[in-house]
Amino acid sequence: MPENESTTAQTGLENLLHETRSFPPSPEFAAQANAKPELYEEARADRLAFWARQANDLVTWRTPFTETLDWSQAPVARWFADGTLNAAYNAVDRHVEAGLGDRVAIHFEGEPGDTRTVTYAELQRDVARAANALAALGVETGDRVVIYLPMIVEAVVAMLACARIGAPHSVVFGGFSADALRSRIADAEAKVVITADGGYRRGAPSALKPAVDEALAPKEGAEPTTVEHVLVVRRTGQDTAWTESRDVWWHDALESADTTHTPVWVEAEHPLFILYTSGTTGKPKGILHTTGGYLTQAAYTHRNVFDLKAETDVYWCTADIGWVTGHSYVVYGPLLNGATQVIYEGTPDSPHQGRWWEIVEKYKVSILYTAPTAIRACMKWGEEIPAKFDLSSLRVLGSVGEPINPEAWMWYRRVIGGDRTPIVDTWWQTETGAIMISPLPGVTAAKPGSAQVPLPGIVADVVDDEAHAVPNGGGGYLVLSEPWPSMLRGIWGDLQRFTDTYWSRFPGIYFAGDGAKKDEDGDIWLLGRVDDVMNVSGHRLSTTEIESALVSHEIVAEAAVVGASDDLTGQAVVAFVILRGEHADRAADADGAAAVQTELRNHVAKEIGPIAKPKRILVVPELPKTRSGKIMRRLLRDVAENRTVGDATTLADSSVMELISAGLQKPSSSED
Repeated sequence: MPENESTTAQTGLENLLHETRSFPPSPEFAAQANAKPELYEEARADRLAFWARQANDLVTWRTPFTETLDWSQAPVARWFADGTLNAAYNAVDRHVEAGLGDRVAIHFEGEPGDTRTVTYAELQRDVARAANALAALGVETGDRVVIYLPMIVEAVVAMLACARIGAPHSVVFGGFSADALRSRIADAEAKVVITADGGYRRGAPSALKPAVDEALAPKEGAEPTTVEHVLVVRRTGQDTAWTESRDVWWHDALESADTTHTPVWVEAEHPLFILYTSGTTGKPKGILHTTGGYLTQAAYTHRNVFDLKAETDVYWCTADIGWVTGHSYVVYGPLLNGATQVIYEGTPDSPHQGRWWEIVEKYKVSILYTAPTAIRACMKWGEEIPAKFDLSSLRVLGSVGEPINPEAWMWYRRVIGGDRTPIVDTWWQTETGAIMISPLPGVTAAKPGSAQVPLPGIVADVVDDEAHAVPNGGGGYLVLSEPWPSMLRGIWGDLQRFTDTYWSRFPGIYFAGDGAKKDEDGDIWLLGRVDDVMNVSGHRLSTTEIESALVSHEIVAEAAVVGASDDLTGQAVVAFVILRGEHADRAADADGAAAVQTELRNHVAKEIGPIAKPKRILVVPELPKTRSGKIMRRLLRDVAENRTVGDATTLADSSVMELISAGLQKPSSSED
C-alpha cells in the first residue's frame, strides 16, 4: 500500500460513496421561506449578537438579559444568565394573552381511534391545574419529577406543569423496564412520579403502573426511594394496584385544583430537564438542560428548519416524549412558536400499515418529522400503501435520529412528498438539545443523505486525529468548536464525567462521537458512531456508507453492517439485510440466498469499491432495534463472531435475535 494511502486510512474515515443528485428549493418555496441566505451572513458577522436577537425575538423574558454568553467556566456555558423567564408561560400563556386562545395546540389521535382537540386556552387551564396539583403534593421549585407516560396529551401537560413551577422533569420512555426506571429515579432523587395505568400499543392495553410499583419497591442493597407520591393518569381503565398513602389519580388531583396558577419566574440557567441517554453501560447518564438558551434554540430551529407558518401549518413530529426529539420538537419548539400539531399514541402499523398516512390525510398535515427507521419500514411495506391516501397537504419533510440512506431519502421525497417537498435531514443529539446541522428548506440545494451545513449560529467541522480540519473530500471526526445556546450544561451530579466524556478527546472542543466526511463542496455527511467504524486491511470504512450502498439496490429495504474479527483482514464486513416485500422469498432456500448474496456483493463493489464488499450477507426477517429505533450492532457483532448474544433487554422485540441466530445456522456461500 502506498505510504500516503496508509496515512489517510489511519487518520480519517475514507470517503467512498459519492452522491451527485441535488434538489434546490423551488422559486415559490424560496420566496416564502422564513429563513433566507442572509441568516448565515448575520450569524457570521456577529454570532453572539445573532443569538441575542433570536432570544429576544422568539422568547418572552420577565427580566431582560444583558449578557449573552459567559464561557469563563468552560466547558459549562451560561447563556442569557441574568434574564428570568418561565418555559410554560412561553409555551402557552403568552399565546392566550395575544388572543390566540382558540387556536388548536394539539390534535390527539389515540391508537384505538379516540381523538381529542386541545386549544391553547384549554392547554393553559390544564397546565395550571396540574401545576397546582403538583404543588399540593409538595413539589417545589428545584424538586425533580419523573414522567413515565404514553404519548397522550397528559404527557405534554405534565412536562409543562413541572416547568411552570420550576421543577426539572425527567421523562423516561414508557417502554423502559422497571430496573431502568428505578436507576433514573434514584439518580435524579425524584420526589414524584407521574405515570398512567397503561397505554395502547398494537391494539392492546399495555400496563405502565406495575413497572413503577416494582421500581419503587424496597430492594436489598439499594437506597430507599425518594419518591413521596405517584400521580396516575387513567388511560386504559385496566385494573391497577394501589398504595393508598402514595398513589393519587390524576383526574382527582386536577378536578380539585384551581384553573389559575402564577408561573415561577426562574433564571435562564435554572434546570429545565434531565434526560437519561439509553444504551450506555453502568450508571445512566443524566443529560442536564437549562431554560433560556434551550428554549431559544428549540424555537429558532423549529421555526427555520421546518419553515413553520403557525397560522396555517399542521405539524407532526412522530417522536415519543421519552426522547429528546419529543422534548424539543413536540413540546417546547412547536408550542413556543404557537404551532398546531398532531400527537399520535400508537405505532405506524396499527391497526394497519397506512395509519400514519391516514392521519396525514385526516388532519391535512403539512410538516412531517420522523426517523429513517420508520421511512425504511414503510419502504419495506410497499409504496402502494401511502398511495391510497391524499398526502398533497405535505410541504416539508424532516428526518432525525441517524443518517438517512440516500435511497430512503429519495423514496421519502418521491412517494411521501410527491417529488416536490424539501427534505431537511437533521443532525443533533440529546446533548446538543436542538438541531445543529441541517439544510434550510428555502435556501439549500438538498443532497440525498447529507445533513450538509451547520445552521446559522453553529460552528461545526470535521477534523483528523490532530484536530485539524480535513479538506473537502476527507473524512474524520465531527466536532463543535464554539458553544451554542441549547448545549447540555453537564451530566447530572457528575461534572467530571461530563468533561471526560465530551471534552477530553480534543481539548476545548466538543466531540460528538460521530464520524463524518466532507464532500467536494464541503457539505457534511454523517457516518455513524465512531464505534461503528471498521478497519479492513488498513482501510477505515463506515458502516453507514456500506449500508447505504446495500439499500440503494432495488431488492433491499433495510441493512445493518458490522465488522467481525477476521484472521486475514483484521475485520471483515458482515451485512444483515431485509428484502423488500415483493422480493422476500428470493432467499427462501440455500441457492436463492447464495444468489442474493452474490448480487448484493457485486452491487456494493460497483457502488463503493471491492474493499467494501461484505464477506458475508445474511438475509433476515427483522433487525434488532432499541425502542427508539436504533439498530443494536453490538448484538449483530456477537452473531457474526459466533458468540453468545449479549444483553438484549433494551430491544423492542428480543425474539428478533433468536430468528437471526437460527438463520445463521443455515449453510451459505461466500466468495473472496
